[in-house]
Amino acid sequence: MTVSFHKYGDLFFPGTGDVKEIGEREGKFYAINVPLKDGIDDGSFTRLFRTIISKVVEMYRPGVIVLQCGADSLAGDRLGCFNLSIDGHAECVRFVKKFNLPLLVTGGGGYTKENVARCWTVETGVLLDTELPNEIPDNEYIKYFSPDHLLRIPNGHMENLNTKSYLSTIKTQVLENLRFIQHAPGVQMQEVPPDFYIPDFDEDGQNPDERMNRHTQDKQIQRDDEYYEGDNDNDHDMDDA
Repeated sequence: MTVSFHKYGDLFFPGTGDVKEIGEREGKFYAINVPLKDGIDDGSFTRLFRTIISKVVEMYRPGVIVLQCGADSLAGDRLGCFNLSIDGHAECVRFVKKFNLPLLVTGGGGYTKENVARCWTVETGVLLDTELPNEIPDNEYIKYFSPDHLLRIPNGHMENLNTKSYLSTIKTQVLENLRFIQHAPGVQMQEVPPDFYIPDFDEDGQNPDERMNRHTQDKQIQRDDEYYEGDNDNDHDMDDA
């Protein structure tokens, strides 16, 4: 399952990700898009994020989560158009971490490089349960963080075009779509024999004049618990029972 929170509309690249785009065929309802308008702030974003991700985990029951932390949603990004602070962005990472599921965290977009570095530093601290000081220590790249040399950046001041009514509609549509999915199937772990498995048998001890039927030949190179068709199906009697 994929879940994406992103800017959508106004011909914004790549032009996909409407809430109605939910996947196709066997993947229908397993693509969740959360389209947002310009200027969303920490409060609006984190409330929506918690609600949707909580429901996804409840309904889909993932065995592992891959979390891509795109930093282009931060205020002041050269290409982004949201108002998120680093603390608001990091709160989403903290929330996902609390599910205590195997978690792989990656980077993503972000076009104001000093803020990308700030964001991923703070979120690495979140993952390691380490509170980092806000003052950036002196280093060879310190000039990029002038004039304040601080780790965190505040909210932006763009107008938030995501009204309560709009966000409520998006949330309702996403939660309605989640009602149609099946839980992810559990997979029982078992030893799988290698393809090159060949049992030992003594070719020299065989009588070259004695012909073997096909099933006997197959048993020399295939395990007894392999699947066969027709009369050679080991499960044939069990199926009839």
